[in-house]
Amino acid sequence: MTNLLQIGDVRFGAGSPLALIAGPCVMEDEELTLAIARQLLEVKRELGIGVVFKASFDKANRTSVTSFRGPGMEKGLAILDTVRRQTGLPILSDVHDVAQVEAAARVLDILQIPAFLCRQTDLLLAAGNSGKVVNIKKGQFLAPWDMANAVAKVVSTGNERILLTERGTTFGYNNLVVDMRALAIMRETGCPVVFDATHAVQLPGGSGTSSGGQRQFVAALSRAAVAMGIDGLFWEVHPQPEKALCDGANSLPLAQIKAILREILAIDAIVKGRVSP
Repeated sequence: MTNLLQIGDVRFGAGSPLALIAGPCVMEDEELTLAIARQLLEVKRELGIGVVFKASFDKANRTSVTSFRGPGMEKGLAILDTVRRQTGLPILSDVHDVAQVEAAARVLDILQIPAFLCRQTDLLLAAGNSGKVVNIKKGQFLAPWDMANAVAKVVSTGNERILLTERGTTFGYNNLVVDMRALAIMRETGCPVVFDATHAVQLPGGSGTSSGGQRQFVAALSRAAVAMGIDGLFWEVHPQPEKALCDGANSLPLAQIKAILREILAIDAIVKGRVSP
């Protein structure tokens, strides 16, 4: 059983009901960001699921130098602060550099370490020293047991408020595969474990100057991960994924997520012993 981690009214671990981290890949503008957050708040109220809003203010790891990166840190954090004040949802975003951590920690509830940066010691230490919850995404190049070292770096700061997120492992060129055993292995660290189902179906660099994706597999992989007893799901969502400026190919349409979540929450309740099969 993982340790309990509570952020506002959202609980991860210790047998708590499944929580959802969701939002657009990157903020496109304030109006759309707020609209997505409000729809996720409706999902929370209707289904009774804990929701954390996520969106990146700067996607520093885009495939091409011409790819849309977001509004930048200053404007992006201002938008996220507005989302939190208007919806009450806890907020998560990425930090890519030590210099971003202090300002981000003034706004965010969860600092996310991108998968490509999960071995960057100085970034992990700075995030840990912020005192905020740290969500470390497992690198596509790492074995699940190697995440114990990333956890140890954050814990060395005295901060044990850590989430670990699986997002697939590199499998040949422009492809990822999910080893469901990794979810159980990472839970051995004592940290709650989240499954990033939308990035798990990404085809990195698969479209030449951008990544492709196979969103048709998001629901199935989510159900499988929930059956493993995970603590949270991570989904990128958008009202019109085909028009999204980042990761549209692997994002879920907002209109579909309630139906998918109802199935998933039923599985979660069985796995965690709240109802009989």
